[in-house]
Parts: sequence; structure tokens; C-alpha cells
Amino acid sequence: MRDARDTRDAPVILGNPPGSFAWGVLVRRHPALIEQVRGAFPYAPTQHRRLDALLREITDGVIEPLAPGDDHDRAQWEEWGREYVGRSWFDAPFLWVESYFYRRLLSAVGYFGPGPWQGIDPFGPFKRAELHGDAVAEELAALDDLGRLTSEEQATALLRGSLWGNRADLGFRMDTDPGTGPGDAVSRLVSDDSALLWSLLPMGSDSVHLIADNAGRELIPDLVLIDHLLTTGRAARAVLYVKPHPYYVSDATTADLVDCVRRLGEASGSAGETGGRLREAMGSGQLAVRTHEFFCAPFPYSAMPDGLRGELACATLTLVKGDLNYRRLVGDRRWPGTTPFAELTSYFPGPVAALRTLKCDVVAGLDPDVLANLEGGGQEWRTSGTHALIQVKP
Repeated sequence: MRDARDTRDAPVILGNPPGSFAWGVLVRRHPALIEQVRGAFPYAPTQHRRLDALLREITDGVIEPLAPGDDHDRAQWEEWGREYVGRSWFDAPFLWVESYFYRRLLSAVGYFGPGPWQGIDPFGPFKRAELHGDAVAEELAALDDLGRLTSEEQATALLRGSLWGNRADLGFRMDTDPGTGPGDAVSRLVSDDSALLWSLLPMGSDSVHLIADNAGRELIPDLVLIDHLLTTGRAARAVLYVKPHPYYVSDATTADLVDCVRRLGEASGSAGETGGRLREAMGSGQLAVRTHEFFCAPFPYSAMPDGLRGELACATLTLVKGDLNYRRLVGDRRWPGTTPFAELTSYFPGPVAALRTLKCDVVAGLDPDVLANLEGGGQEWRTSGTHALIQVKP
């Protein structure tokens, strides 16, 4: 079996091909995000000057190092970016560039301080608006209908809810229609290993680990799924990993988790009961919340440090949520779409399942006939958020 880290036959994704998905993110999404963040806060002239400078740099300049005084991880980023500083933003690996952009944005608004804006999440207003919007209220009310389903049907519904919840990505919706839904969820699953996933979680399993992606409308279905696994006995314990600080525009931090648990607890009916159970599970340690600096690093999971590797090795199954985590899981490269998922994730320290709505070019593990039909369908199925996958490496 080929080692997943031997990637010489798959080119790294860059942002320089005009019209590519990565190019569109760098040309449109990142500049738009700078302006959205600017408009969301009454920043001082210092923050505005820094945002202006970052906007000029990403559109017309080259990659610059972190500014002096931004010291808490400056040495680390200098090491990580040694070969990229001075290049065009379009000529460095897309995964690295995206991560660095968000690190630079946090620096521009003073997130890491010292100063009055230290610790203020620049994406917080967007997350809170979504969490308290009508769509979330409707989805929480719909949980009352689950009582009519069998246990197996409930498990399927909640797994699909967690999967399609990944469609609720604030960054993705900057340049797509937020009203576009998944359509027929079954037909739009380009790969479905859900039967294998459930076989790895028989009743009485020890622990499930879930590496979260987005806050709000995605994190709530993830929490509901965790509650189901705990209350039905499919898992004795659960570990939820969130980001150590704001990262991509909607990525979940501990503060976002607290907001989601509170939002569930304040609801009526089944949602409120779920919120109460989750709070108790967190208090008893049955649901542990953890984070790690590596979740904000610009590298694939094959490069994870030993400490994190050891934690994940203890899981009966690790659920990895979302598009960015998928790119990090298989490697942000132009893999042939039929490259086996289990082969690319053979390095992972235990059984792993990817739950992902497709919003970028990277994909692997597809059946040849499925891939041929998708490629011949005339749709941008890889990047539109209308298709999804559940893939498992036992």
C-alpha cells in the first residue's frame, strides 16, 4: 500500500490557475471578508490601516511576514513560511495561504493584543446572527419529530443532519446562494460508507471523538448527534475538538460551543432536553471538550504531533467534519477522484470517518462510474455545496 505521505504523483493545489476555485477564494472571498469584518466593528484607525495594508498585499503584493510585536507564534510562522514569504499569494500552496490569511487578519484587528481588541472574535457577529436566526429556530423545533422514528431511523436522520449541517458555512455563503439546499440527500451522496460507520460503533463502544468544523448551524447538529450516541449507549464517552482561537470565518471555538449549548438549552421540547443533557455530560466529563494548536496549523493531518496522535488513537472512531478538515485529512492535492480514501488516510492513528459537504476541488474514494457520471453531468459538483460524502477508514 502506498504511504499517504508519499504524494509525488499528486500536485499540490495552488491559487494561480485563473478561474480555479482556489483562485476565486483569493481574488473574491478574502477581500470580501476583510470588508465584512471592517464593517462589523467600530475599529480604530490603527485597525483600518492594517486592514487596508492586508487588502493591498493579498491583491497586488507578495506574502509578508508577521509584523514585529505579534510575538506569541511569530517564530513558528517564520519557520512555516520560510519558503513562501516574498512569493505571490497565488504561488504558494493554497492550504498554507488560506491559513496564513486568517492568521494575518487576526493580527490586523488586534486579536492577539495587547490592546482593547484582544480576544474579540472578528467573526463573532456573523456567528451570533446565524445562531439566533429563524433557520436555527426551525431546525430546533424539527427535533420534536424524531420521536416518531425508530432508533435506527433516528440514527440515520441525525447522521445526515450532521453531514448536511456542513452546508451552513458562512465563508462559503459569501459567494454562493444561501438558499441552495442539498436537494435529494440520498442521490447527492457521492460516497456513502454510513453502514460501515455504524458497524464501528456497536452498542457499548468506548469513545467517539469529533473534530468540529463550523459553529452555529453545523455545530448544533453535531452536538445533537453526540447526545444521541451517548444516550443510546453507542458511545460511553465523547470528545469534541474545537479551534483554540478564531480561524476560518465560521470555525467553532469554545465560546461558540458554549453559545450553541446555551441556545439548545433555551429552546423548548426535544432541543431543550438535549441541551440539558449535553450540559450535564460536560459537567460529568462524559463529554470532554479539547483543543490543540495544530487545528490552526497550515498542514495536513499526516503531520499531526505525537500528543494529538496519541489522543486520537484512543478513540473507537473519530468523526472528522467539514471541507477544510477533509482537505487536511487526505492532503490538499489534485488526487484522481478514485484514489482510495483508506489509502490516503492509512496514517491516521485509528478508525476515522469523514462527514463532508463538497465545497472545494479535493475529492477521493469515489466509485469510477459515480465519478464518470458526475464529471459528465455539467455541474460544478465539487465546489457547489450540493453534494456530500461519508467515507470511512476502519
